Amino acid sequence: MSKLRAVSLFSNCGAGDVGYRNAGFYFEVMAELDPRRLDVCLLNHPGAEGVAGDLRKTWTTVIKRYRVRAGRARPALLCACPPCQGMSSARSGLGSHDDAAAGSKDERNLLATVVANVALELKPSLIVVENVPAFFTRKVHHPEDKKPVSAANYLITALADEYVAFPLIADLCDFGVPQSRNRAFLTFVRKDLPGLKESLRIGRAPFPRATHAPDVGNSRPITLSEALESFALPALDAATPETASASEYAGFHSVPVWDERIYAMVAAIPKATGRSAWDNDVCHHCGPVKVLPETVTCPLCRSPLLRPIVKEEDGSYRLVKGFKSSYRRMHSNKPAATVTTASGHIGSDYTIHPTQNRLLSPLECSLLQTFPKDFKWGDALKKLGHTNVREMIGEAVPPAFTKLHGEVLHGILKRKWERAPIALSDERCLKGWAKLVAAAKKDDRDDPRSYFDHGKLPPSGRPAVNKQAEHSAPVKPGM
Repeated sequence: MSKLRAVSLFSNCGAGDVGYRNAGFYFEVMAELDPRRLDVCLLNHPGAEGVAGDLRKTWTTVIKRYRVRAGRARPALLCACPPCQGMSSARSGLGSHDDAAAGSKDERNLLATVVANVALELKPSLIVVENVPAFFTRKVHHPEDKKPVSAANYLITALADEYVAFPLIADLCDFGVPQSRNRAFLTFVRKDLPGLKESLRIGRAPFPRATHAPDVGNSRPITLSEALESFALPALDAATPETASASEYAGFHSVPVWDERIYAMVAAIPKATGRSAWDNDVCHHCGPVKVLPETVTCPLCRSPLLRPIVKEEDGSYRLVKGFKSSYRRMHSNKPAATVTTASGHIGSDYTIHPTQNRLLSPLECSLLQTFPKDFKWGDALKKLGHTNVREMIGEAVPPAFTKLHGEVLHGILKRKWERAPIALSDERCLKGWAKLVAAAKKDDRDDPRSYFDHGKLPPSGRPAVNKQAEHSAPVKPGM
């Protein structure tokens, strides 16, 4: 396996796969629904062949294209990041979390079947699936028996004959990503891979050890203020088109211009406090006033306060119906809030710059997502616009994490550890198992740990850890 071939499903713009590539994996085929996103992806993976379209229809094409390029050689890695919108807690109207009928209405929640199909045909040595934590628990109808099951537990069962599954639920700020980003991962390792036995012998799972978390040393997450300072980008201001854009960044360091009222509302939020416009006790005309949290208009002049307020058809005013995390400045002394697809909307969660009167620019969002500074966008901004570019950025897996992950996976394949893998007993792994087990129990299905068949699960159900070998994996200094 001198050439570590890889295949990517649901590739988006290819940013997450950049990390695996930098860890030594070479992508032969990359598949993405939107051909415009695939164009960006292939700009950053010029050696890969792209397959555009719905993977429920094109997965066989992925296999054929891979076979043409690599023959019968197994891929070293299969990466899959199915869309999370149907799972995400950020979206309302998804129905009960435990209602399989509601979960199955969004067909994207069943895309784990595509991953299983491709995996069972190509038989990669390693498989990585990323999604939001609800991927482990959100109910859908099993594609065969139609009974409730989580997509993750379906996938574990579908691949159980050939693979051992390892779950992880983690905040990626623990791995040097300068934002709080809770994500779920499943890594599958083929049972015939020698590195599997070795990693289990020393009590390790195929994920990187946290690098920026207090529970693994003296390190801590990177704060938003530290990240923004390291970017060294010019200040912007949403007051005018001239101040809202820095021309030398080809439109990527620019933000929406606000009208006078919205700008005044944001300017009234104290800087570097993490507070929101909902807390503003300020009138645009009268200045600070004493009012209750639910007050809408100024007690002195009856004008609407500088809060999120809308005017009704009858001329009256009311507060906007929304979460209190909207219209809020980011905390400067914490990691950034999760960079989402809605980073360009003031009414979304934590999107306002901590000290400047504006949103974060697409460039800042991409850097918080740890995109490399030389990431190639081509003419995507011109063709697709800011909204679509922000969506690509928000849906990406941070390449800073995937590089660390890829280095661990590389170690399993080569049986030579260059990056310390995480302990099986780490709380991030145990949290993943707990979610999967609870979901299976609700669905009256087999405990997913029963497929972990290498004699390393004690009666408690926790993966056994060789305490003597806990820190025995050789790593480079500073790892």
